[in-house]
Amino acid sequence: MQLDLTRYRQPVSQFVRTFSPNEVEQEGDAYRIVAPVQVDLEIHKDKDRFRLVGNVRTELELLCSRCLEPFRMPFDGAIDVRYLPASELSVEDEREVADEDLDTSYYRDDQIDLNELLREQFYLALPMKPLCRDACAGLCSQCGTNLNTGTCQCTPQWEDPRLAPLKGLK
Repeated sequence: MQLDLTRYRQPVSQFVRTFSPNEVEQEGDAYRIVAPVQVDLEIHKDKDRFRLVGNVRTELELLCSRCLEPFRMPFDGAIDVRYLPASELSVEDEREVADEDLDTSYYRDDQIDLNELLREQFYLALPMKPLCRDACAGLCSQCGTNLNTGTCQCTPQWEDPRLAPLKGLK
């Protein structure tokens, strides 16, 4: 999905569109998009510099890191990114990263890759350790039973045989 910048000649323009999940997601992503992706942006133009401001709404499906069951996470993220032409990309070997560099991207051939922008926003919103709920009990370490849906018959305590001689000291 490319945003053709030659179509936007006014200082401020609107871009409102709904994409289907298969238009945005790529194979190998850490999430699955399970709802239409609603994009509502204002495009601010200043000569060859652009600023995209708005929000994106959809629903992502993740795997719980404890029980490995899929769960849905609503996504409602704000976007505020400046785009400069790739010709302004600095080729200095070493320089300090300024605050404004963190929300600046570059475009080529008067095209902005919206797919890349959306995927970046999704990845930034992903939790480090996705959980289906805070009280998720996870899987039994012995038999692999999902402890949220049932119980297992495993012995809850495991003793390290290397520590057996220390038991005799008691």
